[in-house]
Amino acid sequence: FMQPVGDWWSAAWNGLFGPLGLLRLHVITGLLWIAMYAIYLGFKARTEARAFLREITDLHPVSDLVWCLRKGLWLILGEKLMRRMGLNPELPPQGFYNAGQKLVACLAVLCSLGLAATGLVLTFAANRPGTESLLQWCLLIHLICAGLMAVFLPVHIYMAAFAPGEGPALRSMFTGFVPLEHIRHHNPLWYAKLRPEDEGPQD
Repeated sequence: FMQPVGDWWSAAWNGLFGPLGLLRLHVITGLLWIAMYAIYLGFKARTEARAFLREITDLHPVSDLVWCLRKGLWLILGEKLMRRMGLNPELPPQGFYNAGQKLVACLAVLCSLGLAATGLVLTFAANRPGTESLLQWCLLIHLICAGLMAVFLPVHIYMAAFAPGEGPALRSMFTGFVPLEHIRHHNPLWYAKLRPEDEGPQD
């Protein structure tokens, strides 16, 4: 019951890396991940990381909540069905990041910090006398953070890669450029900062 795919899975990892091979691989990967982010922050904390944190924490509770609710209904029902049901599908104007992106980004930052901190404790405080209670709490927090990311990351990937109309945003991850028309439609508050002359009275 506890091995739904059989013992071959555990045996394969033990054959590749020896006893506890999967755990050792997890620890090595985690330490490399922490090291890479530490190096990145060492060089980019002021120029990029600070600006990123400022953007994702620029929260507007009412409009952000409305955006998330309407976007969720739009993905499930579609715009036409929402209108037939008397529901407004129009999304509140968004800035550089939309409400969904800010929510997932804040969650990712918090969970990453939780994974890193608890992972370091679990790695270097294991088997030390008097740390049993600490290790239990760290393991619980570690699993919660991993579980949250396992739920929200696939949704984020779908929204970035497969949701209708998000093609230009996906390509921008590789090119570094977003079409101005896409910004005007999806991020009007950001567009207003980029092109303030377009926000004047229209004839």
